[in-house]
Amino acid sequence: MAFEGLSEKLNNAFKKLRSKGRLTENDVKEAMREVRLALLEADVNFKVVKDFVKTVTEKAIGSDILESLTPAQQVIKIVNDELCNLMGGSQSRVHMANRPPTVIMFVGLQGAGKTTNIAKLAGWFKKKDGRRPLLCACDVYRPAAVQQLKIVGEQLGIPVYEEGQGDPIAIAQHAFEHARAHGNDLLLLDTAGRLHIDEALMDELKNIKSAVKPHEIMLVVDGMTGQDAVNAASAFNDALGIDSVLMTKLDGDARGGAALSIKAVTGKPIKFVGMGEKLDAIEPFYPDRMASRILGMGDVLTLVEKAQDAFDEKQAAELEKKMRSGKMNLNDFLDQLKQVQNMGSIQDVLGMVPGIDKKAIQNAKVDEKAFSRLEAIILSMTPEERAKPDIIKYSRKKRIAAGCGMKIEDVNRLLKQFDQMQRMMKQFSAPGAMKKMKRSGFKFPY
Repeated sequence: MAFEGLSEKLNNAFKKLRSKGRLTENDVKEAMREVRLALLEADVNFKVVKDFVKTVTEKAIGSDILESLTPAQQVIKIVNDELCNLMGGSQSRVHMANRPPTVIMFVGLQGAGKTTNIAKLAGWFKKKDGRRPLLCACDVYRPAAVQQLKIVGEQLGIPVYEEGQGDPIAIAQHAFEHARAHGNDLLLLDTAGRLHIDEALMDELKNIKSAVKPHEIMLVVDGMTGQDAVNAASAFNDALGIDSVLMTKLDGDARGGAALSIKAVTGKPIKFVGMGEKLDAIEPFYPDRMASRILGMGDVLTLVEKAQDAFDEKQAAELEKKMRSGKMNLNDFLDQLKQVQNMGSIQDVLGMVPGIDKKAIQNAKVDEKAFSRLEAIILSMTPEERAKPDIIKYSRKKRIAAGCGMKIEDVNRLLKQFDQMQRMMKQFSAPGAMKKMKRSGFKFPY
């Protein structure tokens, strides 16, 4: 989970502050020492840490903070604001050209996941922004690089322009002409990477830049490499002049030092982050939301967006009607399971809920395969059984269990859960249900 170690250490430092009614200057400085160690252990750039702690300390020991009614909360707010500023302040978007196509040139070292994440980003622009992207294979050196781009492009339904092992500069120029002629308003260039930064690589990238004049040069870095990613960003920026960063594998980096350092060191914002292996596992980078996640405050906005993407509005409206009338069946239940799965792993989703202890999530044994087992049971039923669960008696349960390789007890458990949900929905939809619940002493959380 991203920033897991840093989040835990920062929250431990803030617990000590919260336990004190009033804060002294020494209390703040002691907490900032722990913050400093936490950031250094998270592999944040040393100069960035030094400047960050200095700024937070100066603001936190002001008389208006120490003499306030909730000084600990005020200090945490300052840390939150400064973390947000450290990562860029606000979301940075890709600026589209007035005259299409917009050309984004991607650069980076080998192993960062450049080719796959370029395709992911093209898919994101197609789905979220209504763009008509074209991928261009300019990496003519790495074995199977062209084929890899074609495969992921096909999976996402995005065309790929390639000329095999030709001249990458000419390929980029031809791709631009092709995009303009075929109505593609976004051209994404996948350029060659190297195991290390060398003169030949930079010369080629400079020539491509000169030939097609990209509207944006986006550097792809591996978030798990920590300060190596920051050093690579500095080197590419000095030699080529990058405009933004796409950080991959952020979901697998428990430290997160690169994400906290890149903007401060290079002055270039992170615009997108890769958050998993699936082809839709990419999202815009929001500094304010990431700061909230780091401090254990959750990320409600991203959670809502994931839910909106996963759940079909028309289906949800139809399901609500069925729930109110008590006519929901196992086909509807299966549809809901699939849509919940589309939101991502349960641990990631829980991590976005405010107030949830990340350590508790980590230690909890979340069975990610539970949905798959429920799905297997339902799919082992006949269409009639799914539509009318009441007809499922012992002989049918025995057949269903054998069909999905599970026990009759598993089938019974699913049917019991479904029956309980049905009864609960009927209670909610009954006339006067809300008033009865209030009279009985039930307290709503809002």
